[in-house]
Amino acid sequence: MARTPLLAGNWKMNLNHVEATGLVQQLAWTLKDFRYDKTKSEAAVIVPFTDLRSVQSIIEGDDLPLTWGAQDVSVHESGAYTGEISAGMLAKLNCSYVVVGHSERREYHGETDALIGEKAKVVFAAGMTPIICCGEVLEIRKAGTHVAHVLSQVAECLAPLTAEQVGAAVIAYEPVWAIGTGEVATPEDAQEVCGAIRGYVAQAFGAQAAESVRIQYGGSVKSTNVVEIMAQPDVDGALVGGASLVADEFAKIVMYYVGA
Repeated sequence: MARTPLLAGNWKMNLNHVEATGLVQQLAWTLKDFRYDKTKSEAAVIVPFTDLRSVQSIIEGDDLPLTWGAQDVSVHESGAYTGEISAGMLAKLNCSYVVVGHSERREYHGETDALIGEKAKVVFAAGMTPIICCGEVLEIRKAGTHVAHVLSQVAECLAPLTAEQVGAAVIAYEPVWAIGTGEVATPEDAQEVCGAIRGYVAQAFGAQAAESVRIQYGGSVKSTNVVEIMAQPDVDGALVGGASLVADEFAKIVMYYVGA
């Protein structure tokens, strides 16, 4: 089964809605200049909540070759949950993707694997696709227990989902020590963990789910290292941070297959 790689740019808490419109336009123009082929890779922008309506309007209005998504979601459908955003609200904005369990949400908001699994479940229920994040800190990497640690995260995050949902999900492996540090896991490091994740999915949810689930690598991905990372058999894309805020750089990442 052919898996279309997903290159998703996580803007984090950057860019207001006016700046977002400009970046999306610039990115689309750059991809057009590069003769982007969306059958070879899927480009998505994961934007702050306040940018979603503007991003939706310009992508849909100008029929740009991009998809978009949100950076988090509430497990609640509605009610007295000040500051939270429901999956239904995001679905009304035609989001394709919702990131759940990013390392920054885990660190700064104490999100657990069980909560992340519930978020993934509500994302699917609303007709969107979760990008389920997992990864280890430097101490765990140095101890050599990173694979077991990540698989334990994945197991609990996927527990509420059906095999069909797991196959349709995106799992993003993001070694925390490589996020925003300039450090990057080697292609072999990325393959080791991504391959182990696919192996776990096969064992727990079946061969079909394992074959179809897309597994991304995230952590200081740049145009200078994306080709080698994407050459790994179990890496199906990248969750890109800072580099996605520069149109030309992110376009080169999306177009990684030109340099393969």
